[in-house]
This record gives sequence, structure tokens and C-alpha cells, in this order.
Amino acid sequence: MLRTIMVGSFISVQGTFVRALPDGRISVRVGKTTYSGTPIARCLG
Repeated sequence: MLRTIMVGSFISVQGTFVRALPDGRISVRVGKTTYSGTPIARCLG
């Protein structure tokens, strides 16, 4: 499942969900790199 996270004030990353972290952040994988950040709320359009 694709998820989008914020890793900085103006930087977002979209990738495959890896895991939820205890502090509320999530990890996503883009290629061979894993990023952690704050999840962006889903728009249910």
C-alpha cells in the first residue's frame, strides 16, 4: 500500500508502507531506501 509522509517542513515522500513506529511516525520504502516521517492524512475524495 502506498503511503505519503512528511520528512521535513516542505519535503514529502511517497512509498510502500513498511511499519508503524511507537512515536506515531511510519516508515515507507522507496527502492532500497527506507524513510521515516509523519503520515499525511488520507483524502477520501
